[in-house]
Amino acid sequence: METLILKPTDIEKAAAFIQEGELVAFQTETVYGLGADATNDEAVKKIYQAKGRPSDNPLIVHIANKEQVTDYVTHIPNKAEQLMDVFWPGPLTIIMELKEGTLAPTVTAGLDSVGIRMPDSPSALRLIERSGKPLAAPSANTSGKPSPTTAQHVFHDLKGKVAAIVDDGETGVGLESTVLDLTEPEKPTILRPGGVSKEQLEQVIGPVFLDQHLVEESETPRAPGMKYTHYSPEEPVYVVAEDGRGWEHALKIFRERGEKIGLLASEELIAKYGKEAAAVYSLGPKENVREASRLLYSGLRYFETTEATVILAESYAELDIGQAFMNRLEKAAGKKYI
Repeated sequence: METLILKPTDIEKAAAFIQEGELVAFQTETVYGLGADATNDEAVKKIYQAKGRPSDNPLIVHIANKEQVTDYVTHIPNKAEQLMDVFWPGPLTIIMELKEGTLAPTVTAGLDSVGIRMPDSPSALRLIERSGKPLAAPSANTSGKPSPTTAQHVFHDLKGKVAAIVDDGETGVGLESTVLDLTEPEKPTILRPGGVSKEQLEQVIGPVFLDQHLVEESETPRAPGMKYTHYSPEEPVYVVAEDGRGWEHALKIFRERGEKIGLLASEELIAKYGKEAAAVYSLGPKENVREASRLLYSGLRYFETTEATVILAESYAELDIGQAFMNRLEKAAGKKYI
């Protein structure tokens, strides 16, 4: 299959592919998504095939306006209404009870709930509107690898596996959406931290819980990113802990092993230790964790183009979006700390 690179002005062509049951990658404010008609089971199955994604990993459904939610859920909790008013369009996915028979069975992996969001990207919203379909859309990458934040990342992973990629530039948030489970409205629970922080949610609806549960192999995860290894580049990643033995110790360990070190860190830390690394990628000023989050996946992918054989990554405080940043970095590292 030839994969076309389309411009945002080519949305009609992209929408036609969706209507024909093909896959189209598109930009959102978080990462690039791999879209298919969420009501067409054969089309949705192509997502799993293209990504090499486990079939028990549910997909998020993307819509173009808040009114569409009633088409796919049994009811909208009051807290969901409040959050939609504040954060939609935006990087927040809300899980609600599924209205039976409205979506392709493969979308929800057999669950009786569905995660829905309205992306904050004009080209994504136009694609959904022009196709006339809700879009099931995980990140447009090979399953387990760092999520794509540019069309070039998508082309690298999925060339020949998707009909088209709508290139609308680099994404703005750089990490996936927050996934909030509201199937029990009195216990709103974050299943995956993301672009909207726990603190931001609590300002609107009060106390929010953070799920620490590790899904067993026999269970179906209620949200993407809960069960399987994610976001990993080819090179092993180690997180250098703030309260650990320090960067001098970490660098010494891998130099003695003969490794070529890739340094994924703030500009301040690179200024201090960059000369000791084979390759460096700056996450920006240390105090700007949102910039670090935007750059994380690009950084993890960058080292695949260098001679680095191992990546040492700087840890950040788990405040605001820092919680999502560390969630993704720990998964990329397989929770390996130095």
